[in-house]
Amino acid sequence: MNNLQKKNKIPIIVTAFGTTSKAFATYEKMDKVFKSSFPHNPIYWAYSSRMVKRILNKKTNQDLKDPLEMMDDLRSQGHEWVVLQSLHLICGHEFDRLVSERDSIDIRSSIGLPLLMSYTDYVATAKALGPLIYKISKFQNDCPDQAIILVGHGTDHPAWTAYFAFENILRQIHGPNIFTGVVEGYPEMEVTLKRVQSAGFKKVCIIPFMLVAGVHFKEDLTREEDSWQKTFEHNGMEVSVVNHGIGEVDMISRIYCGHMSDALNIIPV
Repeated sequence: MNNLQKKNKIPIIVTAFGTTSKAFATYEKMDKVFKSSFPHNPIYWAYSSRMVKRILNKKTNQDLKDPLEMMDDLRSQGHEWVVLQSLHLICGHEFDRLVSERDSIDIRSSIGLPLLMSYTDYVATAKALGPLIYKISKFQNDCPDQAIILVGHGTDHPAWTAYFAFENILRQIHGPNIFTGVVEGYPEMEVTLKRVQSAGFKKVCIIPFMLVAGVHFKEDLTREEDSWQKTFEHNGMEVSVVNHGIGEVDMISRIYCGHMSDALNIIPV
């Protein structure tokens, strides 16, 4: 068996936080892209949220696993190596935990990095979102007439600066009407609102900068009285919301595929 054949047998564990909403269909769409890109590698999914895993196991009557459980299963099947592909957007607490906990299982692993890691990743992600941004953009006299806000989960991890770095790249590529904000941490909703107001925009489109439009989308972005949509509307703005996460964009999945390839390529076989 040559080296390529050996690498084609290495399992890939796609690790996501998970969701209990209909947004789970986004994972299924991404799974098709991953399997078409790696037709010979067995691909498994694991979910880091214990609550989500428990609810889904009960709802679907499946034995869904977290990353460590999946690694242990593959170890017991005789595998010596696995790729752990993180579906995190940034290298925050959840990613750090994945990296630190993997050593508790007696199987060697190579980590596929989160979406935004290198400068190349930032540019590729910004370009991948281009068709969506242009589709919802509105102009008056050839000038952007609408602010576009990408709202992420947020974090108190030192990686929180990734949101501002990404905004900078987005603006370089798509224009000065792009803003980023987060549900938890900085830049929070009030800060983003003031920035949008100071820029003179009266219309806003909110894009969930999240892989899937799950609980945060429903509660924090749209439904609750103190949600982003309601708060901007109460401040006199016309608001529209994209109703899906960025995992629906095929090119986002392709970026993760690049990270899977990198993780496979460093495995010595």
